Amino acid sequence: MELAAFAERARTIEAESADTDIVERVTDLLGAAGPDLPVVARYVQGRVFPAHDSTKLDIGPALCYEAIAKAAGRNVDADDVEARVAEVGDVGEVAASYDFGGQQGLAAFGGGAGVGEGTDDLTVAQVDAELRDLAATEGSGSTDTKRDILFGLFNRTEGDESRYLARLVLSEMRIGVGDGAVRDAVAEAFDVPVEAVERAIQVTNDHGEVAVVAREEGLAGLESLGLEIGRPVGAMLAQAGTVTDALDEWDEAAVEWKFDGARVQVHYDPDGIDQEADDAETTLFSRNMEDVTDPLPEIVEFVEGALDSPAILDGEVVAVADDGSPLPFQEVLRRFRRKHDVAKAREDVLVEFRAFDCLHADGDDLLDEPLTARHDRLADALGDAGEAALSDLAVADDPEAIAAIEADALDAGHEGIMLKNPESAYTPGRRGKQWLKRKPDVETLDLVVTGAEWGEGRRAELLGTFEIAARTDDGFAALGKVATGITDEELAELTELLEPHVLGEDGADVDIDPAVVFEVGYEEIQASPTYGAGYALRFPRFLGVRADKDPTDADSLERVERLADQQ
Repeated sequence: MELAAFAERARTIEAESADTDIVERVTDLLGAAGPDLPVVARYVQGRVFPAHDSTKLDIGPALCYEAIAKAAGRNVDADDVEARVAEVGDVGEVAASYDFGGQQGLAAFGGGAGVGEGTDDLTVAQVDAELRDLAATEGSGSTDTKRDILFGLFNRTEGDESRYLARLVLSEMRIGVGDGAVRDAVAEAFDVPVEAVERAIQVTNDHGEVAVVAREEGLAGLESLGLEIGRPVGAMLAQAGTVTDALDEWDEAAVEWKFDGARVQVHYDPDGIDQEADDAETTLFSRNMEDVTDPLPEIVEFVEGALDSPAILDGEVVAVADDGSPLPFQEVLRRFRRKHDVAKAREDVLVEFRAFDCLHADGDDLLDEPLTARHDRLADALGDAGEAALSDLAVADDPEAIAAIEADALDAGHEGIMLKNPESAYTPGRRGKQWLKRKPDVETLDLVVTGAEWGEGRRAELLGTFEIAARTDDGFAALGKVATGITDEELAELTELLEPHVLGEDGADVDIDPAVVFEVGYEEIQASPTYGAGYALRFPRFLGVRADKDPTDADSLERVERLADQQ
């Protein structure tokens, strides 16, 4: 499929407002995609790689603006592009306004084979090949190489092609197409049940693969898809709830301690990738499905000492003191972020694994099994060697018995308890009422950074105040600004973390692309006309970066409203 044809269809999708009309347009697009179907199914959502693949383009707005400026000609620089994006509010609109294609010479053709050959129309396949080459670029000179690749692509586009290329590389497609729309479109385009498509997406985490299987093999092919060791799936998520909520809904509840750790999905294959070498292969994935194996060698050692058959486990990594008592969540993140000198970090912060679910065991996918049955398989998989990691699961219908378990959890230094439907299946990537989290302490909020301000005096080169926002159906709504609870060292780290996401500056004010999540404490939630959310946090304080969460996992405005009502 030519990029121009994809862009034309993307434009028609963006013009629709009704969900049914969007699905109809996406259905037509998938039907016309031909051999580029897997790429198109991802691109229409603004994804370059499957959801299970943690590979990133690592392209920030600044680098994209440089590539656009270079393709636009000598009279345009990156500052001009940035200023126009700040004015218009859409990098795609700005890219589409330039007359690309006039830059000549070897550098005009980017870095990949095929893109610079002749003047043939650019195809989706060529774009995909170039972006994959770009993502694989690393080391000395990689920034220049990435800019040249992007420049070469922009230099071969015009109008809507430029619009959607710019949005794609910055993950800002914004045409109203999400997972559900693609799911429904795949079902409609290839005449398969939507329930089968949804299940296939859950176990593969790849809309492109599912679309191809639906087209080529139909329902039977979709039903044959299953979990694969080494390919992560979305974590099943919980929402806040109470003991009354749980017992009213289920009559009895499965109760576990709630650990103040970081979610980890463990994939273990005793034979490994190299069958002849007979070496076990263990891979650890974060809640965001990023590979965190290297920073956590002791978890790998534990898993390989406890398991003796293929398995996919769900659990948390917790930091512990020398006496075994739990340490705050931020201590865990010190390990997750570590890329160098892991041995030293291991000495500084001891971590342990707590397993509470089993998705696959010894060749059997267990997603559809009841929670209690999965926990039994988890216990069998861990055996005596892994018993210390097994989360206790108690089924109770008495509020007093549940309260006693909660008291034990708090006495042990943990956050509270989890309440789960004993009969619940495991639904990857879904947040529903089958799992409830109860924390008796004052709640905190996980909010997205959408802006900042440069500091003053000795902090003039550091971002010092951060605008925080709750997730809404169509974006983010500001709740206030946080500047307290942050040390100078943390400000330096936060500045380094946020600078690649800067969209523009106006004096001391900085516009930040929503990419980083803060955990924020507060004294009270107040109604306020000052901020877009209609609420403001009283005495907000920075507690830490939620590196394990994407902006889509941040707290919603609905939750903020609910907490405000409960005050």
